[in-house]
Amino acid sequence: MSAISRRIVARRGRPERLAFLLSALLIATLIVLTGCGSARRSEPIAGPFHSKSERVARGQRAFMQYCEQCHTQGESSFGPALNNKPAPGFLIKLQVRAGLGAMPRFPASEISPQELDNIVAYLKAMRRHTERR
Repeated sequence: MSAISRRIVARRGRPERLAFLLSALLIATLIVLTGCGSARRSEPIAGPFHSKSERVARGQRAFMQYCEQCHTQGESSFGPALNNKPAPGFLIKLQVRAGLGAMPRFPASEISPQELDNIVAYLKAMRRHTERR
């Protein structure tokens, strides 16, 4: 292969390599920017939440102990928002016990049936509170 042929082949490889690197950089940038924003956010809670029901208060304490880490104030954070989910109580309990999707399961030995009932009561009260806006 002559020196001229080698130069032509070497020059052809550079633009293709540059185009590949720019494409990879663009894709990586898009992935990072897409990951920074989440479409799972719900609207903020309307004012402070106060309940006169002792059951709801116990549910709030249990929620803070077991759920708050992933579902901060019922809004989306690590886990999805809960305030805008119209799921019935039995479905919430199934999700907690079975651990569907990315959510871990919480057996009765970790969250008692009474605590789970209280958490569901709290979530329903929170839903009613956010619907009143």
